[in-house]
Amino acid sequence: MQKSQDLSQPFSLTKPGIAGFDNEKYLKEQTEAILERVAAYPDKLYLEFGGKLLFDYHASRVLPGFDPNVKMHLLQNLKEKADIILAIFAGDIERKKVRADFGHTYDVDALKLIDDLRKWKINVAGVVITRFEGQHSAHVFKNKLERNNIPVYLHYPIKGYPTDTDLIVSDEGYGKNDYIKTSKPLVIVTGPGPGSGKLSTCLSQLYHDYRNGLKSGYSKFETFPIWNIPLKHSVNVAYEAATADIEDFNLIDPWHLESYCQTAVNYNRDVEVFPVVKRMLEKITQSKSPYQSPTDMGVNRAGFGIIDDKIVQEAARQEIIRRYFRISCEFIMGFVEKKSVQRLELLMEEMDLKPDYRRVVLPARWAAVEAQQKGKGNNGIYCGAALETIDGDIITGKNSQLMHAASSVVMNAIKKLAGLPERLHLLAPSVIESITELKKKILRGNNISLDLEESLIALSVSSAQNPAAALAMEKLYELRGCEVHMTHIPTPGDEAGLRRLGVNLTSEPNFSSKNLFEER
Repeated sequence: MQKSQDLSQPFSLTKPGIAGFDNEKYLKEQTEAILERVAAYPDKLYLEFGGKLLFDYHASRVLPGFDPNVKMHLLQNLKEKADIILAIFAGDIERKKVRADFGHTYDVDALKLIDDLRKWKINVAGVVITRFEGQHSAHVFKNKLERNNIPVYLHYPIKGYPTDTDLIVSDEGYGKNDYIKTSKPLVIVTGPGPGSGKLSTCLSQLYHDYRNGLKSGYSKFETFPIWNIPLKHSVNVAYEAATADIEDFNLIDPWHLESYCQTAVNYNRDVEVFPVVKRMLEKITQSKSPYQSPTDMGVNRAGFGIIDDKIVQEAARQEIIRRYFRISCEFIMGFVEKKSVQRLELLMEEMDLKPDYRRVVLPARWAAVEAQQKGKGNNGIYCGAALETIDGDIITGKNSQLMHAASSVVMNAIKKLAGLPERLHLLAPSVIESITELKKKILRGNNISLDLEESLIALSVSSAQNPAAALAMEKLYELRGCEVHMTHIPTPGDEAGLRRLGVNLTSEPNFSSKNLFEER
């Protein structure tokens, strides 16, 4: 077995108290920057909100200490001044595009976002379906929202977008789109994922405002890339790794360098489209654009929240490796092309990283080897898993006829955290027997080994009569944010269980079964 490379050895980022980012400082800086931009326009500011509004786990992984819901705290600071518009591309609804981190389709994610915003006492002014061409699924989505008293607006494809500015900025372009009614001086436009039509929605609103005598403006809020840290800083490289499937890459903003003789980092799509956006803004407003570069358009202050660069750099290196494993798995499952994998391999090489620099990788592989040596597996497949606890300890598990490797590692980890003997059985034999009988005889399943969801249910039932199981179950909360690696792609039940536990999961690009159809 190859030994892990020594890159001064990765230090544990799961231990409590490790933070490289100051939320309070960031929140103060970001709120002030947005309000300053709002004050620059007499009537409204349309603020394109990039990235995830809620549960921004990428940001929290690469910036330890970053609250994944800090943007909601930002919105609460601004809610007296802000309306929210949610944009979603009709094609994404029709294709049932999935948000990878939650397994939701984009339309379901939009509904969940509306519910989540309501929990924070923030209402959505309306939902706009962009590039609508009569798609049936989009029409059903529209009906569902309207029958729940949520205003829905339609925007249409514009021939020649984004280069034919004469057509775009006309009654046949933006003029055909529904005008979204808002009442606050700040209008935040967000959406599930890239390509949702946020920019076009902002500019369409500007067009209608200026036709009606309103003097409005446009700005952009993105967390990544961070413009005022180096181009090859690992946080910015981690952004490239996260967007390899859509071929984003970072570069020095040439417009900013030319205008101000200052380097600033931006990404290719913003740089490429800037001259067009600038032209459209000038055509809409009939005045000179206030922006000389795409960086000018932004109000991102994330870089000012970094308080420990060493911690942040290490966290971002770990995220690059996670993304490498994810894209490798997505490739063999058919979701991405080979060039996406090659892009991650190049980024790994540039950052001098190897897969086993992730601390849980080699222990998981060793666990699989041990399972094979002992003849313990399931249908000829030997899977290993490893979990790094909050104290930095590495716990392993392997699959067997009884349970999946994910189940094994979680049970071993909570026993360790609860101070229970390793040999102690948490699951009552009668409960296991009942579940396996159900799977085999009634549900007619071929695989009776318990996945993680089934094991957690068995643990819950067992805890009613087993004090040790009850004690161990309380430790499940301590797994949130822990690092997990598996030698095989998790089954649906394992993946769902690990997602709900809140761990950071990676896996090797190997299937956990020889069957093409994976039983749940």
